[in-house]
Amino acid sequence: MTNEFYDPLADFYHLIHGDWEESIRRQAVAINQIIKDAWGSAETILDVTCGIGTQALGLAALGYDVTASDLSPGAVERGAAEAKARNLKIRFEVADMTRVHETYKNQFDLVMSADNAVTHLLNDDLILGALKSFYQVARPGGGCLVSMRDYDAVEKGGRQFHPYGVREHDGKIWNVYQVWNWRDDGSDVYDFGMYFTADDGGSELTTHVMRSSFYALSPARMIALFEEAGFKDVRRIDGVFFQPVIVGTK
Repeated sequence: MTNEFYDPLADFYHLIHGDWEESIRRQAVAINQIIKDAWGSAETILDVTCGIGTQALGLAALGYDVTASDLSPGAVERGAAEAKARNLKIRFEVADMTRVHETYKNQFDLVMSADNAVTHLLNDDLILGALKSFYQVARPGGGCLVSMRDYDAVEKGGRQFHPYGVREHDGKIWNVYQVWNWRDDGSDVYDFGMYFTADDGGSELTTHVMRSSFYALSPARMIALFEEAGFKDVRRIDGVFFQPVIVGTK
């Protein structure tokens, strides 16, 4: 996962959502429910892949004490600006999720990473290393929450088109989509482009594209890596968040 993807994406990320403000609200409500069901309560949350703040903003609005970090300075800058505009107190920092224990010496009630971000780490060893870092910054009895795509339900191989939808923003029509290109080396990795095509009513279109890669490990494998990292009572939760959620307790 590189800044070359998320820094330029920061200006466009809200367009991935049909209604970003509603996504902020809805996702916070869902995570709040998972927290109550899994751990009863929490006060302090560390979002280690915060992006522009989609989860952090909503959770802070619900009253959680949120610290938010991301590898992308551009995403962190926008997230901090969004929090300021909403009068929300969130500590934003640039940090690598694989080494968050080097950035944060305090421990949190919940360490989380949403929206498939952990699978930017392209093999089991890298993901395990990140989960071990999450474990170090969770308090004893605290939790870890990771949401991810259900790659068991995804057809693998070849080149695939994945539309997100058509948006209206700044007087333009935006077509938002991804193109996945699966590697043929047996690694379960696919490279993808995130496309934002703007139509301002003229005869030409403008397309912005950011490129990165994901590792399509199964939720069951993620559960096994949680356990190897030291988390207990690890389980998968479906039907609450928009993706499967893996939770575990330190």
